[in-house]
Formats: sequence, structure tokens, C-alpha cells
Amino acid sequence: MDAEVERDPHDPEVLRALVDNHTRFLAFLERRVGSHDLAEDILQEAYVRGWQQASSIRNTESAMAWFYRVLRNAITDHFRRQDSRRRTLDRISAETQDDVAGPDPELEAAVCACVIGLVDTLKPEYATVLRKVEVEGMSVRGYAEEAGITAGNAGVRLHRARDALRRQVARSCATCAEHGCLDCVCRKPA
Repeated sequence: MDAEVERDPHDPEVLRALVDNHTRFLAFLERRVGSHDLAEDILQEAYVRGWQQASSIRNTESAMAWFYRVLRNAITDHFRRQDSRRRTLDRISAETQDDVAGPDPELEAAVCACVIGLVDTLKPEYATVLRKVEVEGMSVRGYAEEAGITAGNAGVRLHRARDALRRQVARSCATCAEHGCLDCVCRKPA
């Protein structure tokens, strides 16, 4: 009994034509997707897809037309995936923007009002830097120029002022400072 030799179902001439036209296929893709690297990726995917389907192609001319159709389909698939990713990212972005609410004016109004009053109990230069930078929104560099000091000195002053205010809030508001100010009944420090 003769053992049958399994024959490769792919026509070597068809495969050679596809490989020999790599540069043409790449240029075709690059014009449509605008990126050499992306065109290379799409071409490699198309070669894999083409290899799986090429067994039915028997002549070089029809193989070329068929492979250009494979490339067009690969481009379409790429843009569909890209569009699907974009829509998914847009949806996720919209969902997270809804979840992240901006500052609540009522909550801000309810925050312990004594904190602003406590600023007046600090050293005058600390109170000034806090008002200018934290309340008025001035930059540290802008405050430094206005106060006639270096930006580094202004940064240190702001840090120390925040620390001093934190200590005053802890001294004055005890529980509120630790757990949040829900119903302010803080006593004013002497």
C-alpha cells in the first residue's frame, strides 16, 4: 500500500506573488491609514488571514485582486475597532464625569466657617499669604513679588502658615478638625 503524501493546499506561485508584492501592499495601506507602522500591522494581519483562505486561489491574477479585497476588509475592520474603542472610551469618560461631581456650594457653605476666622489669629504674614494664595488664588511667585521676598521664601511661609492654621483648627475645633465639620459649634480661641 502506497502512503499518500499530503499535498500543501496553497499554490506556491500565488503565495510567492503575495510575498513579492509586499511593498505595493504596504504603500496601498499606508495611503489609507496614514502611518507606516499601522500599515505594517494591518498587512501582517491580512497575510495571516490570507494564508488561512488562500487554498482556494489557483492563479496569480485572481490572487492579487482577492488579496486587495482582503486588505480593504482589514482596513475597514481596523477603523471599526478604532471607532468602537473611541465610543467605549467616550462612554466611560462620560460616566466618570457624572460620578465626579464638582464642589457642592451648600457643602462649602456648611464647612466650618470658623476656619476663615482662625486665619486672623495667625501671625500677620501667615494670614496674608493664606488669604492671597488660598483664598484669592494668587500664585506663590506672584505673592513673593508682591511681598518683596524670594519665591522659595514665599513657599516656606505658605507651608508654615498652613501648618499653623492646621494646629489652630485642631485646637479650636477638636472633633470637627478630625472628623469633618458637620454642625459647627467650635469655640473661638483666645
